Amino acid sequence: MASVPAVKVQDLAYRYGERDALKGISFFVEPGEVFGLLGPNGGGKTTLLRILSTLLLPADGQAQVFGIDVAKDPLGVRRQIGVVFQNQSLDRRLTAAENLVHQGHLYGLRGNILRHRIDRVLDRVGLADRRNSVVETLSGGMRRRLELAKGLLHRPRLLLLDEPGTGVDPGARRSFWDYLQLLRREEGVTILLTTHLLDEADKCDRLAILDEGSLVAQGTPGGLKSEIGGEVVMLTAGDPHALLAELPAGLDIRANVVDGAVRFEHPEGSQLAARLMKELPQRIDSVTVSRPSLEDVFIHMTGHRFRQQAANGDQR
Repeated sequence: MASVPAVKVQDLAYRYGERDALKGISFFVEPGEVFGLLGPNGGGKTTLLRILSTLLLPADGQAQVFGIDVAKDPLGVRRQIGVVFQNQSLDRRLTAAENLVHQGHLYGLRGNILRHRIDRVLDRVGLADRRNSVVETLSGGMRRRLELAKGLLHRPRLLLLDEPGTGVDPGARRSFWDYLQLLRREEGVTILLTTHLLDEADKCDRLAILDEGSLVAQGTPGGLKSEIGGEVVMLTAGDPHALLAELPAGLDIRANVVDGAVRFEHPEGSQLAARLMKELPQRIDSVTVSRPSLEDVFIHMTGHRFRQQAANGDQR
């Protein structure tokens, strides 16, 4: 018998007034996966996370956590999940251990059970030697790990992380991911995270890419990039639209102007770029040829880059 998905989202929709924040999206997360929701700010990621954490009710469709409907049994869902939001929820004037004591009380944990849980989770996130340190004396990376400890204290089956890499330096982000992989491997925790960082998304087992409330692609990072097929060529020019109009029709390329440059994808991108430099030397200022990235997948699906949407955050 097939296992129940850790998360199942079917035709999920949500609206803020007249604006559709989620437009009937569907996907599932297998138990034990690290699953990423990738997209620019304003794409709908945080709204989706708030629905899965029972803070918002869907307008249409359905969302389940281990078979439990988030709208019909929110308390049952909360017993299954740990949540680490982007904005810190730590009391900066308390110690690491004191923050965890208060978190434990919210879940009805007391006495020896709570003390053992705190010892274990601090050890798990590498903060056992800082248990008595006041939070405001901890580094940003340590605070992020303490937030993770709060989310894990009651032993959830699913951990929801909202932009875990935001505001954390690259070294701390790498360490944080090491802890996530350890949790998945040794505790069997399923992890669902939102991110707009491409290097972070590349570490996930599978991804769902969101843009303006729609799911535009899903799959493994490698599989999504392989769908583009070949190389990505960017041609800069003083007048990119004029350059686009002058591309030889016989080359069989589908190019468009993205962020002020002519862009196309092709299995023989390097050879075509060399030919174009030879045939249009006065038009082309520079050429860049690269292997497909996740941002190229996003551009391929939407026609624009991540950062063009960055100013429009999820309405909360």
